Amino acid sequence: MKNVLCFGDSNTWGFMPESIILPCPERHAHDVRWTGVLARELGSSFRVIEEGQNGRTTVHDDPFALARNGRTVLPAILESHKPLDLVVLMLGTNDLKAVYGVSPGEIAAGVKMLAQMILGGDAGLGNKAPKLLLLCPPAIGDQQHLPDVAAKFPNGQKDSRRLPKYYEAVATSLGCGFLNTQTLIEPGSDGIHLDAAAHGRLGKAVAALVKSILQPDA
Repeated sequence: MKNVLCFGDSNTWGFMPESIILPCPERHAHDVRWTGVLARELGSSFRVIEEGQNGRTTVHDDPFALARNGRTVLPAILESHKPLDLVVLMLGTNDLKAVYGVSPGEIAAGVKMLAQMILGGDAGLGNKAPKLLLLCPPAIGDQQHLPDVAAKFPNGQKDSRRLPKYYEAVATSLGCGFLNTQTLIEPGSDGIHLDAAAHGRLGKAVAALVKSILQPDA
């Protein structure tokens, strides 16, 4: 059985767009989330491990919430799930928040740090590094109807659409797999999180890439 770790934020956790106005976020069912679709598409010879967290960043500490820094938690997650054949990494949306004050290029630099931790580590078979598939996250959509949310991402729509070229450059420099999700999906009603249909499309697209990266005889 091949082990695939999906490391991401609320769009890996499965945050339902409509619940953005509720006191407590609601989560898509397991079989609706893109990780669940991925598992179904890959079949019983693969084990898909979900590691999504609301608010997770690449390398930044959230001043308003604990333990959101991906760089801090990643080593423990890799260690706890080893041996891993592949890590699917999709982070960067939360880095667009005004509180962090970073540019698209700096967000990609944070992603590169995480990618290098994965590719330079020993979480794979035989204490070697696992393979990596880097996903550029979806663009941020219109949030005029949610002024409190929009205030957190004042440049989110523009800057999120600048991410793909930087992420692709990171993937090229590291020789890992890459998918620009912005060519496949748009966010749901809150301008950030994916609806069920988008989860389905993403899960199927990732499955096709995982199969190509992890060949049956690999």
